[in-house]
Amino acid sequence: MNDEWEDATEAPSRSSRKREAEALQRLGEAVLALPSDQRRSLPLSEALLDACALADRLTANGARRRQKQLIGKLMREVDPEPIQEALNALKGVSARSAAHHRRIEHWRDRLLAEGDEAVTAFMSDYPDVDQQHLRQLLRNARRESQAGKPPRAARELFRLVREAMPDATD
Repeated sequence: MNDEWEDATEAPSRSSRKREAEALQRLGEAVLALPSDQRRSLPLSEALLDACALADRLTANGARRRQKQLIGKLMREVDPEPIQEALNALKGVSARSAAHHRRIEHWRDRLLAEGDEAVTAFMSDYPDVDQQHLRQLLRNARRESQAGKPPRAARELFRLVREAMPDATD
């Protein structure tokens, strides 16, 4: 009788099975939120890719909800670990890319705000930059800002800073 009790407790409870199914459903929705080219880089079955492609085309909320449930059901048939790892890797790349973009914006804003002090600091960190071109872009950006013109020189300054700063994702 004691053996029967141990066997019964080893089976997952209904609520734990539901939690697992909901977690897989959320994983499926995270996959669905990705652009299709990134989705293709994930280790997904052909049926999952087809279901995601169909969900992308659906516009009615009820149909889209049912399709998400189908994706969740299909997710129960595959191993979620490699998919989760690939998603985490994609998010890590996105986070690094966003951080790099913020560093570029920070330098551009600092160059525009502080002037010569920031140019000296930037040149000490990135000596390969053409200092004359950098200063010219700064002058033009300030002039455009004061005249209320579109920020063409500020965009060029951003490009110059982006080219000077090595990307951490490479």
